[in-house]
Amino acid sequence: MRVTMMLADHAQVAEGKLYVSGGGWSLTGPGPINCSVALLFHVPWDRTNRRTTFTLRLVNADGHPVTQPGPIGEQPIQVGGQFEVGRPVGVPSGSEINVPLAVTSVALQLPAGQQFTWVLEVDGQPDDNWRLSFATRALPAPPPSQLMPPALES
Repeated sequence: MRVTMMLADHAQVAEGKLYVSGGGWSLTGPGPINCSVALLFHVPWDRTNRRTTFTLRLVNADGHPVTQPGPIGEQPIQVGGQFEVGRPVGVPSGSEINVPLAVTSVALQLPAGQQFTWVLEVDGQPDDNWRLSFATRALPAPPPSQLMPPALES
């Protein structure tokens, strides 16, 4: 299965179409960020009419899960689900069937100056092509006036 993935400020699915706004970035922050992952599953003909499961999780540069505070403590940032796509009438045998999906995370609190990756698994299987990496900007340096002590008067 092929999957097209893109980071965006906002993504949504309506009427079977994927709508993306502010897509294609790889650098964000610092500070709370809104992040959407736009996914377009290209389902091969032989995988239609059966359930497909997926998991999308956020990991840090070391491959460890990124967590955020939740109602029951720290929780990994991940989403999972499943879909099943049929074979539409009139579509030639052997065609790929597209399944759009949008995953939105609101106000992620990510440390500045670090690398992160969204990792997708389909039916429990990872693929190196199903990864989206991005970085958060470093915190801005303080103005020079705050770095140097004030001049002494003579």
